[in-house]
Amino acid sequence: MLHPLITVSRGLRKLAASARARWAATPKERRGPTLFLVAACVLVVALLPYGPLLALVTVMGAAAWKGRERRVVKTGPDEAETARLKGLYEALVPYFSVPEDPSRSSPTGATGAGPSGVRLRRGRASHPAEDRVPPYFTDGDPAARARIEQLLHAKSGRGREYRFDWDEEGNRLVLSVLPALPTTVAAQRFVTVPGETVLGFTDADAVQRTVPVVAADGTEDAPAVVWRTGPRSTEPHLLAVGRPGSGTTSLLRSIALQALPTATS
Repeated sequence: MLHPLITVSRGLRKLAASARARWAATPKERRGPTLFLVAACVLVVALLPYGPLLALVTVMGAAAWKGRERRVVKTGPDEAETARLKGLYEALVPYFSVPEDPSRSSPTGATGAGPSGVRLRRGRASHPAEDRVPPYFTDGDPAARARIEQLLHAKSGRGREYRFDWDEEGNRLVLSVLPALPTTVAAQRFVTVPGETVLGFTDADAVQRTVPVVAADGTEDAPAVVWRTGPRSTEPHLLAVGRPGSGTTSLLRSIALQALPTATS
């Protein structure tokens, strides 16, 4: 009984958020004419016969359409993705086998198969990907781990960030694709104590501290990477290095913006 109400309420929230985003993106010199046009349309609709009723039905219909649950149909990998996945398996064979192993066709010993937990999405390993590590693999050796991680990182695609979780007791390796960090937080004067500068934001489980920020959809608490200067600092110097388009200039602008209150006080 409550499902239609939940759908409509979710759609109304999405419509309101979309309207706020459009209003925020509208230049200030165009907000006056836009507001006048909207008010004129509302007045015309109010004067029409059955106008308010039709407007209400239209808004409810748009909210129901906007708030509907979109079901994503999952399909298996295509021929190119299957070939890429097979190449990933074959690249692991020299590392996850020994010359005495009678079944060296795949890391897990299954001919042409490979780890059953690994899946591809859009041609790359999806989140998460699980691999059964043979018992004789030296997963306690940092150098052996580094070779496997470097190989998986190169074969799965260098355009994303990965996390490797080694389970030595269960002989498992879980490759997780980290989600993209949010881009809704712009450069601003963050709430910090003197001697602290926010460099950016990271995963929620990577740090124990959050700072309040003003994002595109309101105020929220975000896990921040804080750089300390002064007597409390263990790293008093900062070197920002990056390729064009990597965000180095935005980082320096953010640091300068946060330093302005200290410089002017």
